[in-house]
Amino acid sequence: MYLLEVFGQKILLECGLYQGRREESIQRNCCFPFAPSSLDAVVLSHAHLDHCGNLPNLTKQGFTGSIYCTFATRSLASIMLEDSANIQRSDAEFVSKQRAKRGQPPVEPLYTSTDAEMAIRQFVAVGYDRPVRVANGVTVTFRDAGHILGSAQVVLDLRDPSSSQRSRYLFTGDIGRGRDLILRDPQPVENVDYLQIESTYGGREHQSKDTAAEMLRTALQTLERGGKVIVPAFSVGRTQQFVYALNQFSRENKLPDAPIFVDSPLSVNATEVHRLHPECFNEETYKFLRDVASPFEMGNLTYIRDVEQSKKLNTLQGPAIIISASGMAEAGRVRHHLANHIGNPENLILFIGYCAEHTLGHQILSGKSPVNIFGEPHEVKARVLLVDYLSGHADRSELLDHVRRISGPLRKIFVVHGEEEQSLALAEALEKMKPHAKVIVPRRGEAHEC
Repeated sequence: MYLLEVFGQKILLECGLYQGRREESIQRNCCFPFAPSSLDAVVLSHAHLDHCGNLPNLTKQGFTGSIYCTFATRSLASIMLEDSANIQRSDAEFVSKQRAKRGQPPVEPLYTSTDAEMAIRQFVAVGYDRPVRVANGVTVTFRDAGHILGSAQVVLDLRDPSSSQRSRYLFTGDIGRGRDLILRDPQPVENVDYLQIESTYGGREHQSKDTAAEMLRTALQTLERGGKVIVPAFSVGRTQQFVYALNQFSRENKLPDAPIFVDSPLSVNATEVHRLHPECFNEETYKFLRDVASPFEMGNLTYIRDVEQSKKLNTLQGPAIIISASGMAEAGRVRHHLANHIGNPENLILFIGYCAEHTLGHQILSGKSPVNIFGEPHEVKARVLLVDYLSGHADRSELLDHVRRISGPLRKIFVVHGEEEQSLALAEALEKMKPHAKVIVPRRGEAHEC
């Protein structure tokens, strides 16, 4: 989250959950470095939990103002926050049981379903390219970011009430790669004075489309050998992209005949939300939807909400593709599937996105074995593969291309939302590309003036 102080007012950009080591996460998520009641507005770029997941706690602690976002973001955030509240409750119950064994008092969840519902009531949905006044002298316009459904870059037009001096501040949120299977490309923004840009892949390049497609075909050969493909995938964005990619393979007769399961209630709900917001689709997907059928449906595809149906997958014989959340394998049903299948060399664990440090997904990708799942060690004997072409984040070259398309003086550039190595790499490249701009990599808790 980023706190902007403008003309004596406080505007919060994002309010996400910090996801890392348990003790640090608890400390950082429960306490805010400001009084929530002092905020004038919150502006949200998209509905991933690392951007919106702590909003119920913010409103519970006293924020009563409006939370501005796009229509699709409001729809997605509604289901994301409800799901997050259920996870908070389950985690608190688990920890409380462990503490009870040691004679310690129980813990409370960070927030409840009721808190999530109250936060959603404060959402104000705004269409793309439609300016909205969020504070005195501050107007926000959302431009497409191409990251997930409803994602937006936040354009803040600032006009000093005392002097009528104007400036424009652009917060990119998370920027997509462009040429997405489903979504429109990120929009360029004009007349920008100050830029705040993400750097998730600020020093890395993704695989080419051809390389990734070949790797994916190789991965699917696992099915021909009778193995199972376990796909940890984020419920929002990545699951829908992967299903659409499988749909395309199927229509081209390149997909082996095997059942496909999306085993995640949140993924099922998120897919339903995608169907409700075709205004976010690119032209190809919109045409597919209009002329053929839903890109998220196939004859051999089953969506699973029910727990008992999910458990039946444990005894499923023969090849199958099981797509399940979470993408970093830190929570959700995918951990059960990993526990059941990671020890079989005939199977494949296919990661299709970023896994942060300290997560189970990162450990598996790093070659660690055994790994700890539900408190038990599991030897990693299955093949492990990363196909990052479906990543929702622009890589280094794509981030730089996006900045090239931004017009205006660009007096200062703030590089955020990335591991230190990635942020510094992007900052170095931006300094060379924009020598007249002051490029800053802010540290947590630092304040900077524009």
